[in-house]
Amino acid sequence: MNRPLPRVSAVEALVTVLRDRILEGELPAGERLVERELTERYDVARHTLRAALRALEAEGLVRIEPNRGARVAQLDADELRDLFALRLALEREAAHLALERHDGRLPAAVHDAAAQLARLAATRRTGWAGVAAAHNAVHRALVAAGGAPRITRAYAALDGELSLFTMQLRPVWTRDRLGPDHLELVAAIERDGPEVLRAHVDEALTALTTGP
Repeated sequence: MNRPLPRVSAVEALVTVLRDRILEGELPAGERLVERELTERYDVARHTLRAALRALEAEGLVRIEPNRGARVAQLDADELRDLFALRLALEREAAHLALERHDGRLPAAVHDAAAQLARLAATRRTGWAGVAAAHNAVHRALVAAGGAPRITRAYAALDGELSLFTMQLRPVWTRDRLGPDHLELVAAIERDGPEVLRAHVDEALTALTTGP
């Protein structure tokens, strides 16, 4: 028996559109999100827009300040350092567990995710949001490979901030680098161990905080 596809609410549809615009860089970090402009553009009620902005705030993509309205979120240098320290701790331990579980190799899911990123990054018709999602999928696959549910849940809680990080990475890191970088990262983890993640994370952090 075929089940009908669930209908998407106006809030969910608006969240999807605004999320894509943020991750594509059309709405840059720090951009003010003016209620009147957005309600007129998308022909939605103010309460619908506010619900969508609250959902994006929960994802870490928008910040809402009392009496000042909403803006696209932006991670400052201190926030990036804190995020990357936690990210490194989780990914490195997960990679260590993954290598133990799979006799010194990473499972096919990690290799497949890296190959998919390389393909999408090399395809110009794929927007930055798609490339960013594929980038994050590589790191999620690495964490999942560790087989530690608590580490996986802790990492999932960073999804919004990691999406924001990849948005901010766009001006300082070419998409042409992302595919080769992550194919080499997967190979290096198997060859040299999880500690290579430190250099990978540090390089991205340096690019974000000091420029390319």
